[in-house]
Amino acid sequence: MDGRGERGGRRGRPAASRGRGAVRAAARSSSLGRGRSAAGGPGDAAAAALRGARRDGSAGRRGPPARRGSVVRNLPAGPAAGGGDAPAAPRSRAAAAGVPAARRRAAVPDGAVVPPLPAAASSSGGLRLREVLSRLSLGRQDVSEASGLVNQVVSQLIQAIRSQEGSFGSIERLGAGSYYEHVKISEPNEFDIMLVMPVSRLQLDECDDTGAYYYLTFKRNPKEKHLFKFLDEDGKLSAFKMLQALRDIIKQEVKNIKNAEVTVKRKKAGSPAITLQIKNPPAEISVDIILTLEVQQSWPPSTQDGLKIEQWLGRKVRGEFRNKSLYLVAKQNQKEKVPRGNTWRLSFSHIEKAMLNNHGSSKTCCESDGPKCCRKGCLKLLKYLLEQLKMKYTKQLKKFCSYHVKTAFFHSCVMWPNDTDWHLGDLDHCFQKYLGYFLDCLQKSELPHFFIPRYNLLSLEDKVSNDFLSRQINYQLNNRFPIFQERY
Repeated sequence: MDGRGERGGRRGRPAASRGRGAVRAAARSSSLGRGRSAAGGPGDAAAAALRGARRDGSAGRRGPPARRGSVVRNLPAGPAAGGGDAPAAPRSRAAAAGVPAARRRAAVPDGAVVPPLPAAASSSGGLRLREVLSRLSLGRQDVSEASGLVNQVVSQLIQAIRSQEGSFGSIERLGAGSYYEHVKISEPNEFDIMLVMPVSRLQLDECDDTGAYYYLTFKRNPKEKHLFKFLDEDGKLSAFKMLQALRDIIKQEVKNIKNAEVTVKRKKAGSPAITLQIKNPPAEISVDIILTLEVQQSWPPSTQDGLKIEQWLGRKVRGEFRNKSLYLVAKQNQKEKVPRGNTWRLSFSHIEKAMLNNHGSSKTCCESDGPKCCRKGCLKLLKYLLEQLKMKYTKQLKKFCSYHVKTAFFHSCVMWPNDTDWHLGDLDHCFQKYLGYFLDCLQKSELPHFFIPRYNLLSLEDKVSNDFLSRQINYQLNNRFPIFQERY
């Protein structure tokens, strides 16, 4: 389900089966005007023609030619399922249903090119992605010990926070982030805990043009009069004041924790989190406590055109998500010339968690008795690639975080919405598609927030950094990901 134990591609099919599939694919390709012969020969002859056309690059994709800059020439090790290269994508889903995912080429955004998979590579020709994934899987015992320790510490803190008169008595705990989305890699050493505080209706006023950051004021006769002490001189709810009050409670309570050594890390400017460091020899565990307001009201207009999951998860699911509460976290807007600590940022962590844990277009995808996909495996691989590159080029890549990778992942799930597009045995091919889209975003310096489309997560102001990351990823791709074999 999470990319653990990925299989090494589907077994080769009998020659007759491959021949019939190739004939159908050749017939479709000729009808799409791709320049191949319409009189394809029988069985293996047609399959050979398709593979030959792919290898010499003569078969182009539909639509206008792609810009050269976004073409990726080489690929990670691992043949396509069935032993051949990937022919063109069918026009419709009905046609796609008859063609294995690894043997067709999916549509990509303008300017992005999904390059063909290589012919069969030798087993020693590079580190296979499935082997990397198996390394990234978390050990059950490690997870159990780490999560148990975190639960004990956080439970004690919540009890202390609730016991304070008034301010935070109604908070509830919500696990968020990669651990609770089951896409954590390498070690269970980082946890995100949202402390969710229900608040009655608020007035939201945008504080910039992103549609993500807001000033909050109470409407007439609010129930939460105990929060008035956190208003600033303009009547806005101060994220800084609320976060500072919560931090003071936590700093006092960690002194009373007996079964673990816990410290509160120094505050990072603009960060919405209170970070705990828990000693768990021989390592340490980092826990981010995030103050979150839960508001029972409609999502703001900036979200209207986001969350386009109708073709992936369905129109009904989208409606259910948009009917959920609005979450805001105490996050300082870095664009403010004079930061005053009174801005709040929209958060969709609860929706992201639901999408990742129920990610299939069919309800049984990745259930114990259902078909398996490689969606989460692809996400883990790109998270790991960015993590390793950031360790190597810390200064140049400081602007990037795993949320860029996750956002590109959600967009990829929308572009390739069917479970057959992410067949478990097609890991190399699927990762290639996903990586190709992310590279295209870097090249254009354009990655729309999945819920707030006008909010671009890859600003043109950071084009130097975007181009640098693009070059590094292309180098890794062209050289079979040598960084996956390095240790930092």
